[in-house]
Amino acid sequence: MRTLAEVHDLVTEAHAGQVDKIGVPYVEHVRAVAAGLEPFGEELVMAGLLHDVIEDTAWTADRLRSAGIPDRVVALVEAVTNRPGQSYEAKLRSIAEDPDATLVKIADNAHNSRPDRAAELPPAQRERFAAKYRGARDVLWAGVDPERIATILTVVNPALLAELRSRTTRAD
Repeated sequence: MRTLAEVHDLVTEAHAGQVDKIGVPYVEHVRAVAAGLEPFGEELVMAGLLHDVIEDTAWTADRLRSAGIPDRVVALVEAVTNRPGQSYEAKLRSIAEDPDATLVKIADNAHNSRPDRAAELPPAQRERFAAKYRGARDVLWAGVDPERIATILTVVNPALLAELRSRTTRAD
């Protein structure tokens, strides 16, 4: 089995040369997602690091398993990976069936929703993504203990803590 340091090296190599929508090296995104998952254990940190590797690189689930990535980690990565023909809404509902996959996607959503990142996008794209990610939170946050969500948000995107408090207060 791969160590966390080896998984870190794997994703650094797998995402080498890739940049995100605002021109930042893509590996910074997966590192931020993983950082938000640290309180939940090494498997979730690995899944956070690897969460986009099947979708955005030449790596496959079988290749990850062959490389010594634990089966549970690969299953989590597969759970959050886009599938041809699957709508975004169906993907979110599927993710929400697995509590650990939900935490990975919450961390991903939180990083993608950071105000400093959004500010770098053209206004129309910024508004479209904000609506998409807000809608995703409706599904993802629904079945998760708010304390677990807050743990992730505190690390990845503290700006969302007010939204979480607002939603939690309304639910009471």
